[in-house]
Amino acid sequence: MSEARLRIEDLHITFATDGGDVEAVKGIGLEIGEGEILALVGESGSGKTVTARSVLRLLPETAAVDGVILLEGENVVNLGRAGLRAVRGQGASMVFQEPGSSLNPVFPVWWQLAEGLRAHNPKLTRKELRARAVEALRTVGIPDPERRIDYFPHEFSGGQKQRIMIAAALSLGARLIIADEPTTALDVTVQAEILRLLREIRDEHGTSILLITHNMGVVADLADSVAVMYRGDIVERAPVAELFARPQADYTKKLLGAVPRIGGDSASAQRSPEEIERVAAAPVVVRADGLEVEFPGRFGAAPFKAVRGVGFEIHDGEVFGLVGESGSGKTTIGRTIAGMETATGGTMEVLGQRLTGWGDRRFRPLRKQIGFVFQDPATSFNPHLTIGECIGEPLAIHRRDMGKAARRTEVNRMLEAVELPSSYAGRYPHELSGGQRQRVSFARALALNPRILIADEPTSALDVSVQATVLELFRQLHREFSFSCLFISHDLAVVDMVAHRVGVLQNGLLVELGTGIDVLERPQHEYTRRLIASLPVPDPADQKVRREELERLLREESA
Repeated sequence: MSEARLRIEDLHITFATDGGDVEAVKGIGLEIGEGEILALVGESGSGKTVTARSVLRLLPETAAVDGVILLEGENVVNLGRAGLRAVRGQGASMVFQEPGSSLNPVFPVWWQLAEGLRAHNPKLTRKELRARAVEALRTVGIPDPERRIDYFPHEFSGGQKQRIMIAAALSLGARLIIADEPTTALDVTVQAEILRLLREIRDEHGTSILLITHNMGVVADLADSVAVMYRGDIVERAPVAELFARPQADYTKKLLGAVPRIGGDSASAQRSPEEIERVAAAPVVVRADGLEVEFPGRFGAAPFKAVRGVGFEIHDGEVFGLVGESGSGKTTIGRTIAGMETATGGTMEVLGQRLTGWGDRRFRPLRKQIGFVFQDPATSFNPHLTIGECIGEPLAIHRRDMGKAARRTEVNRMLEAVELPSSYAGRYPHELSGGQRQRVSFARALALNPRILIADEPTSALDVSVQATVLELFRQLHREFSFSCLFISHDLAVVDMVAHRVGVLQNGLLVELGTGIDVLERPQHEYTRRLIASLPVPDPADQKVRREELERLLREESA
């Protein structure tokens, strides 16, 4: 690696707030060489994204920046509008965490790629802009780019939209790509594709990459070096192999220790033969037999069958994990159990009741025995209700015999169960962190002491250390309340930590079913093997072997 493509020296970033100034970044220094991939890791609030956005001066007006940010030798801090326009896109470009919100839904993809090209090359003709857009999409592996440049963002999958964002950066000739959590919302197989693409871009174009992430498996897979941030400071900087083998800072050790691994703390491996027999003999609370769920097509399109002939059972007190990629039918099955979707074929029995043909009015008495924890706690709460009112809402609906004082007592008991102080009952959802909101989600879901809990990706939006805390809380609550659970996730290591049995879904079909040990450590179906090989692990040497195994499986599938 030659001279530094990006050098940050003594960077301070302070935000003006109603409560006074808040220093988010406290005098840090960073350096990224030509063709280097530097991972900047840490929990939410550590200053990672603020640091990344400062490179392109994308911070709000309330931010005060002091220090030196040299992008190919030019201090970005001192640039005016014209200078910033010149470096944005060509000197450095940013790939944001959620591509769906970064692309304009009312314009086709070619127009959005052309917008940046036109800003830097105003003399390009429409034909030239479209040609460059096609080439950019071809470079990032979008199939049939000549036709698909006229598609709109909603016509692409999440992984394809992220590829389009990367194509936008490449089309402008960006020599530094700032990738802010580029794989957080993606399935493990799609995540592996994006990581492979970023690696190819570095190797073929010499592009430097500043990777912002809290996923230590992604770091092990992609990064050359790592900088660890904690509360605005960089507490450790080392080559990737050295950092994983010999972490120095206590915070780094904590981060690495919180990463779940398949087989590391397996729930199914910890069950005694007696417990396995007891659960197998326990009553069946959920039974699906040949289950089908079909959604009508829109505007003359054919119906879409989301679930196709699925069969499984969940016993009383059992945690059943359901894994698969987005669109595999996981959430549809969970919503069908909760009465939010209707089975269109086969049978679905919940607590001994066959649900086929049930309307909402008939299902309501059963609903109080089913709790639901949603993927994004920020959007599952009414922002106008206090935390106490959110937790107490199921009680107010289903326990009308309970007075306000008794309901308040029960809310405080549930807050205590999820290890939050009772004073939080008077707060609003936006005043809590993501991990705290997810704790409240569990409190609300368990307020009626349901027999069944459906947990739909309950940790996917959380930092690794917060995720570990929430998973331990889940196991503690399961011991205390003894509920049965359908645990939905695309993170196989997380499922291994909590689930007794696991089902694997692919395109609406259940392709593998068994104990966590059997499915996740001795997979039989090629799709399950590919899922496991796609899951990055926090060990660079091991991850290299797994990446080679994944590439072998993909070659075999394409042959």
